[in-house]
Amino acid sequence: MKGNAFDPDCPTRLVLDRIGDKWSVLVVLSLSDGPRRFTQLRDGIGGVTPKVLTQTLRAMERDGLLTRTVFAQVPPRVEYALTPLGQSLQTPIEAIAAWAEENVEAVVAAREQAPA
Repeated sequence: MKGNAFDPDCPTRLVLDRIGDKWSVLVVLSLSDGPRRFTQLRDGIGGVTPKVLTQTLRAMERDGLLTRTVFAQVPPRVEYALTPLGQSLQTPIEAIAAWAEENVEAVVAAREQAPA
């Protein structure tokens, strides 16, 4: 089944919502180098509350983009890693992040020029 992003009833829009969410994008970028623990993700991303990060990780796990592995030790250790599906997002997300970093000055300047 191939989706149609312009059809308001198509589930493709749910996928776009997930991968267009800034926290999901930052999680994918953070996990690009390999598995991370929750605190490593939170500290590396910066500015995300634990509640929002937890919600994002659960949604990404539900959508098949990452795995959550619990290690039986004291204290318990949990790691998050991209699945092959999540890894397939790395290239397009890295391209968008690079574009944003290269064009941030132009976007900020345009905002400053825009009428209030």
